[in-house]
Amino acid sequence: MSPPPSGATVRPGLVDLADVDPRILTDFRYATAHNFVGRPIAGYEEPLCLLTRPAAEALRRVQDVALEQGRSLKVYDCYRPQRAVDEFVAWGAQPGAQEMKAEFYPRVAKSDLFAEGYLGAPSAHSRGSTVDLTLVDVPAAPQPTYSPGQSLRPCTAPAQQRFPDNSVDMGTGFDCFDPLSATDNPRVDATARANRRLLEGLMTDAGFVNYDREWWHYRYRDEPWPDTYFDLPVARSSTGHRGGS
Repeated sequence: MSPPPSGATVRPGLVDLADVDPRILTDFRYATAHNFVGRPIAGYEEPLCLLTRPAAEALRRVQDVALEQGRSLKVYDCYRPQRAVDEFVAWGAQPGAQEMKAEFYPRVAKSDLFAEGYLGAPSAHSRGSTVDLTLVDVPAAPQPTYSPGQSLRPCTAPAQQRFPDNSVDMGTGFDCFDPLSATDNPRVDATARANRRLLEGLMTDAGFVNYDREWWHYRYRDEPWPDTYFDLPVARSSTGHRGGS
């Protein structure tokens, strides 16, 4: 695999989504142990959603429309440093290290995750204009905190049997590496299909493009850095912001 174009000598102008729209909810899985690797991921130094300004402002427009319909956006992941992608690649090459399989890829072999398109390198997230997200009813219900070592629940199970997430039912959990996660999979029930269509319509109208294998994954079509992959940490310092709002 050839290395991606480096962003080491330029800054992408990332902003903290909370500064652009503090109404959008967050659930930063890669800054915690509740993800498919089972530990906080390299480069996620603070629980922030960093995005290029055009993508962040587009999400604010989506939130305006979602709130009119009694829903809010909730983001799981935004800008992803290249070092995090490198960690995913290294993890994928390890024959063991499957502590989280029962939740995140219960029916797919770990060795097939890259080949089947559930993981990729380089990642569009590293360009700063891609986001993983869902919809939540307003007002948002409380959500339990994951504790490392607790019993895992398959992301493919019915909503009431999965890890409690205050998202509306999308048919699978987030980061569920399974055919059921494909946006147009006909096997999810009518409620989940309607929720996926709503999210897709809101995002498409604001200029985002869905990755068809993952109902949660959207790239801003007019991204300002379509060919550059950055490795700044997910930290306030990466925005150039030094305080205030």
